[in-house]
Amino acid sequence: MGLRDFFKKGKEEPAKQQPGTPGQPGEGHGFFNKSDMNKITDPTANQDVYTVQSGDSLSKIAKKHYGNANAWTKIYNANKEKIGDNPDLIRPGQRFVIPRD
Repeated sequence: MGLRDFFKKGKEEPAKQQPGTPGQPGEGHGFFNKSDMNKITDPTANQDVYTVQSGDSLSKIAKKHYGNANAWTKIYNANKEKIGDNPDLIRPGQRFVIPRD
């Protein structure tokens, strides 16, 4: 059997991604859930938008934007619906409103 015959035999369907695997935001345990996808945030005159990176915390983001890590509560309060009850649980890829006041 030649190499050419080898590739013709045994046709298989390509593997299908399971829900929650990377590449399918909004499903299962990916970075985004469906409510995140519906809340894409855009900058305005009174706010900036920041996309969370790996290793970020609210205090690191506050230090970067305000020069004061203790200002993390401003960011938390503006994004509490996205973040939830635990401000320590933020995920890479989330987009947060950064108030400019």
